[in-house]
Amino acid sequence: MSKDQPTALDLPMVDPLPEQTQKYFDICMDKLGMIPNVLQAYAFDVEKLNAFTALYNDLMLADSGLSKLEREMIAVAVSSENKCYYCLTAHGAAVRELSGDPMLGEMLVMNYRAAPLDARHRAMLDFAVKMTRASAEIEEADRNALRGVGFSERDIWDIAGVAGFFNMTNRIASATDMRPNDEYHAQHR
Repeated sequence: MSKDQPTALDLPMVDPLPEQTQKYFDICMDKLGMIPNVLQAYAFDVEKLNAFTALYNDLMLADSGLSKLEREMIAVAVSSENKCYYCLTAHGAAVRELSGDPMLGEMLVMNYRAAPLDARHRAMLDFAVKMTRASAEIEEADRNALRGVGFSERDIWDIAGVAGFFNMTNRIASATDMRPNDEYHAQHR
C-alpha cells in the first residue's frame, strides 16, 4: 500500500471532488487539521461517501440520550472486540479527548473490563460487546439490564445502532487494510 492511499485497494478519490464534498473536506482540515483516511477511502464513490457520512453523523453526532463520549466508548469497545486497527486508533483518540483521560482511552482499546466504569457504562459496553459477539443471543434480560441502569428505549436503540455501525465499518476497514491517519496516534495523551 502506498503512503498516499488510505487502503490496500487502488481506488483513487474522484478528481476533482464535487463542490460540496470539497467543502466538507475543507471543514475537516480546518477543524481536525487532516482529512480522516476513512473519508478519503470512501471518496472513490461520492454516493458511498455521502451515505457513510450521513449515517455516521446521525449515529455519532445527532441528538441522543447518549453523550458523544458514550457513543465513542461503544465505538472503541466494539472495535477492540473486532481488532479494528483503524477504528481503535481514531476512536481511541476521541475517547481520550472527550473524557480528558488518556488512561481511559487506552483501557477501552485494550479491554473495557479493566476500566473503572460506573454501572451504566459497564452495562452499555457489555451489551455492545455481546451484540458484536452474538447478536442473535440478545434477549429481554439484556435490554432490562440497560433499563435497570437508566437507559431509555430510545437509548437502547442508539446503543444498538452505534454498535451495529461499528461492526460494519470495522469489517470494511479490516478487509481493505484501512490505515489511520498518523496524527491520531499522538492526540490527547
